[in-house]
Amino acid sequence: MKAFVVDKYGKNGTLTAADVPIPTLGDRDVLVRIAASGVNPLDEKIMAGEFKLLLPYKPPFVLGNDLAGVVDRVGPAVREFAPGDEVFARPDTGRIGTYAEYLAVSEDDLAPKPATLTMVEAASLPLVALTAWQALVEKADVQPGQKVLIHAGSGGVGTIAIQLAKHLGAHVATTTSTANVEWVRELGADEVIDYRNEDFAVQLQGFDVVLDPLGGDNLVKSLAVLRPGGLAIGLGGPPDPAFAAQLGKPLLRPIFALLSRKVRAVARRRGVRYSFLFMRAEGRQLRQLGALVDAGVIRPVVERVFPFEQTPEAVDYVATGRVKGKVVVSVV
Repeated sequence: MKAFVVDKYGKNGTLTAADVPIPTLGDRDVLVRIAASGVNPLDEKIMAGEFKLLLPYKPPFVLGNDLAGVVDRVGPAVREFAPGDEVFARPDTGRIGTYAEYLAVSEDDLAPKPATLTMVEAASLPLVALTAWQALVEKADVQPGQKVLIHAGSGGVGTIAIQLAKHLGAHVATTTSTANVEWVRELGADEVIDYRNEDFAVQLQGFDVVLDPLGGDNLVKSLAVLRPGGLAIGLGGPPDPAFAAQLGKPLLRPIFALLSRKVRAVARRRGVRYSFLFMRAEGRQLRQLGALVDAGVIRPVVERVFPFEQTPEAVDYVATGRVKGKVVVSVV
């Protein structure tokens, strides 16, 4: 089958077209004929080797973390899916490779494609929608009336997180550039901070939750807008000691403790909390998100669609950091 593989890590690494074998199926695996694949900032970071400590893929490997497609065949123990079913998924981190014509996905990580979406629209959702769900529902347990700040509201995660937080009954603030202020209001944001002209730490206070995909100084600064006991969730790092337990790698605990020492120390002084989130594949949650999509609660935001042969250009475009919503590669 045709696929795009990472030949080596680092700035000189490239995404190269190649012919690779169609994946074999385990007993509970589903072979999906991929129709479209979402493009994420994570893809470029994986290529650059930024996640080698967490995700030690051995080049050459097929890249890609989002898919929508049609079930081609299933393993003998699969009960929920059959050939011909339309599905979408964020495959497990150990089994990525959606920039390809086929991928074997665990039944547990797969969900029926929302009936109201095209394949391209569905492919834009899994990673960012699961990230928003696991942050706002699972970690933060957002309740009606709470105040949630979502940074980078025009990005892939931000566009979905704004809509989900509003559905949960929260008062939502977000940061974005001047050109996108009215656009994120239309997604449901109650307060919009134009980061080019305003300082969110001056304008906002008393928030229950901050969702921060940017990391660094922006994350530390975000702790100042939280109420006592509030929670900052970092998507861009640094990983905290609890994440080592989640990975089942206790030897990484002291490394993660060192990497997150500054933000955790500032959080303690302010009487707030910090938690790192690296989203995981979860078909059950995707089913719930799909139901919200079909109910009109959440809508995907796709800025641009690239043909399959231009997958490297699609990854480069997302790496510019200027995308509104998501970019998708159409495989068929």
